[in-house]
Order: sequence, then C-alpha cells, then structure tokens
Amino acid sequence: MFAGKKDYSIGQCCVDVMNLDESILDEIDRRVRLFIPAARKLPTEKTDSAAALAQERLNAVWELIFALSVYRDLKMDKACCFHTFRRLMADREKWAQVRDPSSEGYAIYQGMMAGLACFADSIRTFRLQIMEMTRTYFEPLKRRTSDAYAQAYSRFYSDMLSIGAHIFNDEFEQSFPLEVDFVPMMHPTEEGRVFVAEKSTFNSLADFLRTEFYRGLALGNAPRQCHNCGRYFLLTAGYNTCYCNNVAPGELERTCRKVGAHRKEARGKQNRTPARKEYDRTYNRLKVRKQRGKISVDEWNAAVAEAQELLDRSERGELTDEELRRRFKEF
Repeated sequence: MFAGKKDYSIGQCCVDVMNLDESILDEIDRRVRLFIPAARKLPTEKTDSAAALAQERLNAVWELIFALSVYRDLKMDKACCFHTFRRLMADREKWAQVRDPSSEGYAIYQGMMAGLACFADSIRTFRLQIMEMTRTYFEPLKRRTSDAYAQAYSRFYSDMLSIGAHIFNDEFEQSFPLEVDFVPMMHPTEEGRVFVAEKSTFNSLADFLRTEFYRGLALGNAPRQCHNCGRYFLLTAGYNTCYCNNVAPGELERTCRKVGAHRKEARGKQNRTPARKEYDRTYNRLKVRKQRGKISVDEWNAAVAEAQELLDRSERGELTDEELRRRFKEF
C-alpha cells in the first residue's frame, strides 16, 4: 500500500492506529470542542476576528490529525486547510451558500463540523472492534493463514449479526463508500518501473482502516498484541509469533522477540505442569550449551522462543506430552 511516496505492508497502518496513545484522541476531542462553537458563529458574525478565531482553532485540530498515520504521508493541501475561512469569506458565492440551509455549500460546511465531532470516536470504535476480533477470535488460532483468518472472521461476523439483532436492534455490516480509479504510477522505490495502481478515495480515516484491515486478512496479514510489551505488531504471510521486534521495555537493544520467551519462562516456574517441567529441562540444557559456547546468543534466543511456542501449543492441547518430549529432544 502506497501513501504518498511511502509504501507499507497491507495492515501496517491499522497497527499504527492500534498503538496510538488514547491521550492523542482525547486531545483531538478537546480541540474539536473548542473549534465547533467558533465555526457555528462565523456565518452570522462574518468578521475578520471571528474568522481568525475559527481558523486558529481549526488549525490546532489539523496539527494533530495531519501527524497521524496515513495523513502524515499524504500530500495534503495544507495551504487550503490552514487558510480555509479566509478563502471562504473572500469568495462571495461560496460564502452565500454556507449561509443558505438549502445549498450544497451549507451541507458541506455542516458536514465538516459533524465529521470532526465524531472523528476520534470513529477511531475508538475501530480499535475496539479490532481488539475484540484479535483477542477473542484470532488469538486461539493454531495457524496464521488467510484461510484460518477467514474461518475466525466468519465466527466473529456471525456473532456480531446475532448481537446486532438481539441487543442493539440493528444490523451489523462492514460496507463503506469507496471510489476507485486505476491509474499508471511510477514506482516510488524502483527507478523507471511503471505499474497499474488502484487509487482509492475514502470518506473517512475509519473507512480506510477497515478496508485495509480486511484486505490484509485476505493476504494473511493481521495485527497481534505482543505478549511481552502489549503493543500491536503485524503478522505477515502466515508467520506465527507472539512477540514483536520492537525494543523490549527496560532494554536498550534487545527486542521483545529475544527477551519475551525468557521472561515468560521465569514467570511460569511457579506452576510447573508436566509440560512445563519438560520445557524447563530443555531451557536449562540450551542455557548450558550457550554458556559453553556451543551455540551463539542469537541461536539461544531463537531456540528458547521456539521452545516457548511448543509449550504454548501443548498447553492449548495441540500437542500431547509425548509429542512435546519428542520435539524437545530435537533441540
């Protein structure tokens, strides 16, 4: 997926929004609440000072929104956005429409305010939906493929249809207005290469995020919450791990993928099942091999992470104790 001149794996923008600090959405709400009264007063007051106040407060909103994932990579017409009301008041025809409730200009003006008023909540709703889907329906998956995601999504979809009908008295649907153009495009990173691109136009950021999320699922890409740091990361092309590659909390260089399995191993020693005892023996055997220089630190980290995955599968009932012992003996 290309946003401006930057390319992303399908689904990465969803991950970025899932990791967005809630305080940013709260601040967007606060600034929008300051902007809307000023914008509503402007058509009746029509003074330079009223326009300046409305623009100042709108610009404060744009500063946060344009720094978000997707927006920060697009070529936005900032000159227009940051001088909206001065330009509007200078155009008599457009200004007359803004003041006429029966005109298209009035509808656009009111729609802008309504869109900003619900902007942060639309992102919150998207995040809650993805959080529920990934935790309840994706986390138990044995495989991380497009087919496995499709099966999980069918269960989610069926449950949401039932909830919508019986609890919310409404239908659950995942359809969004979208305009698509197919255009020739120069590849941003491969000089001289031209390809046919699908240029998509959405009515809102939330519509784009949902579309990107489902397109990612169709390819086998999906967000997952790291079992160590709690942040979301993108699993791609069927790859299955529960740890991200970001620097782990409290570490300067080591990633969650390198330290997560070790920390989980330490936390689990208090409740030692037969599978856990087999894991502990394997862990200690690997540790001795690392200390004696028979395996490198990277090999040690990779082996411990793989052993932890096998233990997790055993605890989910996917491997018998005998199968687990056999797999551990192969380390």
